[in-house]
Amino acid sequence: MISKVYSSATIGIDAFIIEIETNVEKQIPSFTIVGLPDNAVKESRERVQAAIKNSGISFPAKKITVNLAPADVKKEGSSFDLPIAIGLLIAFEQVNSPLINESIILGELALDGKLRGIKGALPIAAEARRKGIKRIILPADSSKEASIVDDIEVYGVNDLSEVISFLNGDIQLEPVKTDKDELFSQINKYVLDFSDVKGQENVKRALEIAAAGGHNILMIGPPGSGKTMLAKRLPSILPPLTFDEALETTKIHSVAGILPREKALITERPFRNPHHTVSDAALVGGGSFPRPGEVSFSHYGVLFLDELPEFKKNVLEVLRQPLEDAKVTVSRSKHSVEFPANFMLAAAMNPCPCGYFTDPNRECTCTPQQIQKYMSKVSGPLLDRIDIHIEVPAVKYKELSSDAKSEPSSEIRKRVIKCRNTQLARFKGLNRIYNNGDMGTKEIRHFCKLDTSGAELLKIAMNKLGLSARAYDRILKVSRTIADLEESENILPQHISEAIQYRSLDRELWNK
Repeated sequence: MISKVYSSATIGIDAFIIEIETNVEKQIPSFTIVGLPDNAVKESRERVQAAIKNSGISFPAKKITVNLAPADVKKEGSSFDLPIAIGLLIAFEQVNSPLINESIILGELALDGKLRGIKGALPIAAEARRKGIKRIILPADSSKEASIVDDIEVYGVNDLSEVISFLNGDIQLEPVKTDKDELFSQINKYVLDFSDVKGQENVKRALEIAAAGGHNILMIGPPGSGKTMLAKRLPSILPPLTFDEALETTKIHSVAGILPREKALITERPFRNPHHTVSDAALVGGGSFPRPGEVSFSHYGVLFLDELPEFKKNVLEVLRQPLEDAKVTVSRSKHSVEFPANFMLAAAMNPCPCGYFTDPNRECTCTPQQIQKYMSKVSGPLLDRIDIHIEVPAVKYKELSSDAKSEPSSEIRKRVIKCRNTQLARFKGLNRIYNNGDMGTKEIRHFCKLDTSGAELLKIAMNKLGLSARAYDRILKVSRTIADLEESENILPQHISEAIQYRSLDRELWNK
């Protein structure tokens, strides 16, 4: 007897439908799974057989062939256990239901028949709705994220026996519902806040400008000056995620299997902080079956690289493409996968190997050659993509011991949101440009025009401070953001003057 059950799998952050065909014959007993299964899928045989027997159903000794179509696409993971089991039970005449043809079935089986959570429930539910499928049956642990998708019934089940009873009409289950308004009522309740930071007003200002214009930022300072503390609070001043942004971010975490079980949707901007020993594949994504990396997990959030020169050079260089294109393309011989990677880069580093080159209170023990070698670990092309370089001095005792309260993140965020709205109105109709940090050369020439005094000031700065040519466009972009924060239509000399301060690594001091 032949049966057919519909399931699904993911490629990148998108899903596609899988047809699971089961044929049972009275021949020498065997159990074969075909259709390019990986090892986890092949091992379904043992899990399915044990789960059916331990659910109180006899498993006849027959020749069983399971085909996963389309047969030319590699299948991975354990989420096919449940649909294979249901296909077998239909062929064994233990399940007979009209619901099968209009349902997607997914789930990993334990040996006792219980169901474990799966990866990619959200994109699979979205694809099922797009294909006009009415319902999705999957483990209860994964039902919350699938229920975010409207116009499809999501049924969370706990074990194989419950699925059989539901399909046969012996029990009724209520579809899982999620209140999206309630989810978004919890946003922006960050534990870490800028009010915790003593002093460092110039660095807070730089971070506000970076958040307002979508600029990448690099902080340079001695150990213990607060670079990491400041970076961790950066998401708290970014604008709230929109529903579409939250959905796309959640899809990435879902297909990677790192979405917490209790979370149906990611409603706060991600903050990722990989260790400097991270590989290039772990940072940008890869593998034989492509998986997203840290840059994609930071989508619509912040990727923080602490101790930047300690990262391997080849790892840092692979950042250039996602910083430029806001996506990662992983190519394999048979297919190519794209992962979104629209993130804000925040990085931190010491000014020299010992860390005290710019510290007035500690003597630096490094030679000029050592400092130059250390700084050269971060390449020019990567620095080209970082608009703001800010020096972070050691905090003075007077500031640390002060009882004065710092400005909270909520107040800074209000200014950032207002500035972002100004930029959205300015760039309306332009493809893939949403903030000042996205501007290319053409947009800079159009939107960052200077008056005579501003142009003269920038010329003097370029000559006197030894600023590099690559600093020119970055200063203009940052100046545009500073002007937007002050609600100025034109870029004024004071905006240029402040932006010049944010190009520390382009000055002759660091390049001697």
